[in-house]
Amino acid sequence: MTCCSLCVPSGPREKIVYLPCIYRNTEILKPDYLATVDVDPDSKTFCQVIHRLPMPNLRDELHHSGWNACSSCFGDASKTRDRLILPSLISSRIYVIDTSRPREPRIHKMVEPVDLYYKCGLANPHTSHCLANGQIMISCMGDPSGSGKGGFVLLDGETFEVTGNWEHPGEAAPFGYDFWYQPRHNVMISTEWGAPKALVNGFDPKHVQEGQYGQSIHVWDWTTHRKLQDLDLGPDGAIPLEVRFLHDPDAQEGYVGCALKSSVFRFFRTEKGGEWAVEKVISVPSKTVEGWMMPEMPGLITDILISLDDRFLYFSNWLHGDVRQYDITDRRKPRLVGQVRHQHSLVKDGPVKVLNDPENHGQPEPRVIKGKRVQGSPQMLQLSLDGRRLYVTTSLYSGWDKQFYPDMLREGSVMMQIDVNTGAGGLALNQNFLVDFGKEPEGPSLAHELRYPGGDCTSDIWI
Repeated sequence: MTCCSLCVPSGPREKIVYLPCIYRNTEILKPDYLATVDVDPDSKTFCQVIHRLPMPNLRDELHHSGWNACSSCFGDASKTRDRLILPSLISSRIYVIDTSRPREPRIHKMVEPVDLYYKCGLANPHTSHCLANGQIMISCMGDPSGSGKGGFVLLDGETFEVTGNWEHPGEAAPFGYDFWYQPRHNVMISTEWGAPKALVNGFDPKHVQEGQYGQSIHVWDWTTHRKLQDLDLGPDGAIPLEVRFLHDPDAQEGYVGCALKSSVFRFFRTEKGGEWAVEKVISVPSKTVEGWMMPEMPGLITDILISLDDRFLYFSNWLHGDVRQYDITDRRKPRLVGQVRHQHSLVKDGPVKVLNDPENHGQPEPRVIKGKRVQGSPQMLQLSLDGRRLYVTTSLYSGWDKQFYPDMLREGSVMMQIDVNTGAGGLALNQNFLVDFGKEPEGPSLAHELRYPGGDCTSDIWI
């Protein structure tokens, strides 16, 4: 399929999805693998893993993935979306996966960590985007010692060799995580998680006070690769993770989800001077609890996405356990129109007791789908091209899964489907859809991010 397949906000219904599945931090000493899942309701293998591609190494921590070609190379008939770029968050390896046979992907190439260390002074690769010039760009979170360093690795789009850094020497951000670019406006925005050595085995609140987690987003000149602005979001913007521009290439705004205080900030170009600014537009209140690691439990916004028509914004609160849908027709005043409450951290039979909930949600019964008690909580999101199906997985990152949802490491994560009302808005959990990664042949695994072979609303950038 050519890279211009997503030029309009519609397309054929998804038939398969790819998910990295992780064994690091579980009791199973096996390599991580890429799972291919059948999501075609007319198929005999619907809701089943139909192919598993194990990596050749242990403890990689596969995480996010991207394509060698996407809508940013529109008009170049020589480009084909047939290589999935699969960085490893902990080992710093990068796998290039051949998807020319979509239902049977195979490893095409492996980039060793030493290439990132020696050629770029970077480690812990995270987000991968293809560029219009044929290169592939991957954001990194740290340096080889585990300290924070938000730089960017460039791969040759044909050989997949590391060619060097995108940013200029000495201009890496203090921390790295995600990024999104808009060539029409000559801009890139990047975000921050934290120092890899601080978050590698779990979350310690004191590391926030020590300055080992970020709270800024960064504005870059797309042409010159110079860092132009550091926008400090303040305490309410601590740990800004996923960043999403509106899909309309004429738009000069987008949103970033900030985990620690469960806030969403809008970023935008100002009319005066052409600089960029931010404003908080959504805030999920924390709950006062007992029986937990802190007296206040934040929602922990861990993933956000925007529908292809730029009408709805979705995000997951991984600790509170809900998925929300906001109408963003008024960009400055998002309006909550849909919500599915899962709330695994706060279930009635769990160890946590809610003392004060500003939203008065109460503590629900455990979530059971097709006879399976779901462990973990909604985390990674992917929306169908027509906007009617929202797929959800429950694993965040194995080190934090182990800390906050230990039962999920023993019983495996799941993939669920939420039905979306694309008219007035509204969300409803599909009780007939479940992919149970607790039943994998090698033992329960942690399935993370979702990708469609033809591209999706979090992988494609229009120019």
